[in-house]
Amino acid sequence: MSHFTTPEWVHHAIFYQIFPDRFAKSTQLAKPAHIQPWGTAPQIYNFMGGDLLGIVEKLDYLQDLGITAIYLNPIFQSASNHRYHTHDYFQIDPLLGGRPAFDALLNACKKRGLRLVLDGVFNHASRGFFQFNHILECGADSPYVDWFTINGYPLHAYEGQPNYRAWWGIPALPEFNFNNREVRDFLLGVGRYWLEQGIDGWRLDVAFEVEDDFWQEFRPMVKAVNPDAWILAETVEESQRWLQGDMYDGVMHYPLTGAMINFFAGDTFNPSMFARPDIMAQRLQAMDAPAFAERATHLFNSYPWQATLAQMNLLDSHDMPRFLTIANGDESALRLAWLFLFTIPGAPCIYYGNEIGMMGGFDPDNRVCFPWEQARWKQSLHTYLQSCIRLRQTYPALRIGQFHVHSAQGHVMVYTRQTADETFYIAINAGRHPTEINLPIAESIFGEPQRTNSGWRLPARTGCVWQAI
Repeated sequence: MSHFTTPEWVHHAIFYQIFPDRFAKSTQLAKPAHIQPWGTAPQIYNFMGGDLLGIVEKLDYLQDLGITAIYLNPIFQSASNHRYHTHDYFQIDPLLGGRPAFDALLNACKKRGLRLVLDGVFNHASRGFFQFNHILECGADSPYVDWFTINGYPLHAYEGQPNYRAWWGIPALPEFNFNNREVRDFLLGVGRYWLEQGIDGWRLDVAFEVEDDFWQEFRPMVKAVNPDAWILAETVEESQRWLQGDMYDGVMHYPLTGAMINFFAGDTFNPSMFARPDIMAQRLQAMDAPAFAERATHLFNSYPWQATLAQMNLLDSHDMPRFLTIANGDESALRLAWLFLFTIPGAPCIYYGNEIGMMGGFDPDNRVCFPWEQARWKQSLHTYLQSCIRLRQTYPALRIGQFHVHSAQGHVMVYTRQTADETFYIAINAGRHPTEINLPIAESIFGEPQRTNSGWRLPARTGCVWQAI
């Protein structure tokens, strides 16, 4: 495996993913009249009016939670509430407040020491993207016909099967032709421009569907602008080929997500999550501790250590049901998963609202509005997550220490995080009965285990952390 470095700040970061239309709505920005009332049931096409100034106004909340970095779903001009249908890669969507609101957010993040990562949708554009729209209007005479893979004219962009290459056959998402040098240069220019404006990295949408040699051009461009910028890719399988130092720094760690769901929520799965194939639903299968320990160890050891430290570890996202919904509302499963998430290598990421117990099934139900009335929050979950974040931030070994499984039996797993200066034991009892464990340690620093004559008694569905003396 290649030797390379990844941004050190990522190794210590606590990420928060925001779906901009649904997180916070500022009263400072005027909106068109046909915006849905905040909290309306999400639909495929409706807009709730969340914006970038709304995020600025909630930065105190995020920092109080312990967040140090923000990952934004797309914010460029688009005719969709999720904005993966990009019209203009150089314009911030007016519904989000346009460029002034973006500048305000970026400047506020810089002043607070918060990192900001944007979503780069470089695999496909939209029907409203200028070059594709030009082909819609001019047909085969358009100078831009080879920006896309066109199979006939006129384009079937609204009715019938598209006669051009489109992502998953969706007419609204024409795929770029990466055999065209102009396309590559355009997208590299997009990546460079926003880095020069001051963002801290890119999350690359469906990166696994773009030719590797483009990313081999993308990486040196990024690092030339800012060697400390993070290159995070969306992949859904193991990603060894992309994490050798010539493409990405890390990936969204969905294979680990699946394992965490299977172990922590394995006996409470929501039956409706099996209703359709999806990014995670096809992998729902309960795991015991030995199987989970083996899977986690394999995933942590499959990549160069620098890449392992730069993974985005997540329980859910805008592309899958929320963890608490998958777990059928079992809050103990979420607490166990959080403790694991914040005591393993890689950057933990919280999908907006999970900290207050928000639930949601398949898209678009996983993209509901954040309820800012605190009476609707599950305050105990919020407090528990804060304690997990503080634990990780307090002890460097929990961020950068080596990972090793100490034992795994039944539904109980014990593992260590260790540096030259610190050693921690983390025990997780995912079972429904108390258990006893024997560890060579004195007092716990997290959780409430009970001393016994032979070791420690760990309550059911709890986790604890000890620092070796």
